[in-house]
Amino acid sequence: MTSVEPTPDLPAPGTPPTSTSASPVPPSPTPTTAAPSSSTPATTTPEASHTPDPSRPDDPAQAALFDAIANENAVIFGYGIVSAHSSPEVNALVAEALLTHRTRREEALALAAGQDSPAPLPAVGYQLPMAVDTPTDAAELAVRMEQDSAAAWRAVLEQATAEQTRRLAVPALTDSAVLAARWRARLDRTPVTVAFPGGNE
Repeated sequence: MTSVEPTPDLPAPGTPPTSTSASPVPPSPTPTTAAPSSSTPATTTPEASHTPDPSRPDDPAQAALFDAIANENAVIFGYGIVSAHSSPEVNALVAEALLTHRTRREEALALAAGQDSPAPLPAVGYQLPMAVDTPTDAAELAVRMEQDSAAAWRAVLEQATAEQTRRLAVPALTDSAVLAARWRARLDRTPVTVAFPGGNE
């Protein structure tokens, strides 16, 4: 899941900080400062806290979807940090990634509602897994967030018992893997792709 940890004193989710890999009260990234200034990160994106959310369902399939939604909340917040620190030439990639995650979250929320499954609310703020002060830091955070997203959606796919859930999880996992590869390419990191996105294989 994302590595952005919710922090009550940070800006609202999705709102880029004014100076400086995500998730709500049970999601997670590495702690750092809350503003886009020099000392804050998100878990592969923003990191979520390790405090259990009492509204998280016990059913494995519903719990995996709950965690994926929490991750999307954190990633959306984290991309606000990425946007604030990225160079102009990656603006289109940042905008595309943000739109992808917002769309994915809305689809996941609709799916959860249709299954009478609880969904987490966005946290007021998230703690990042690393300090983000430069365009390179921002790209590193984006890679971490996409890796966490791939892991979250792979868990949904593995636990899914409904075809509708699988139809959402497969493209979500694929999108995160592709976005992670594009960010790695920006960093000139090799290999650009991984054999099994969302896993440790």
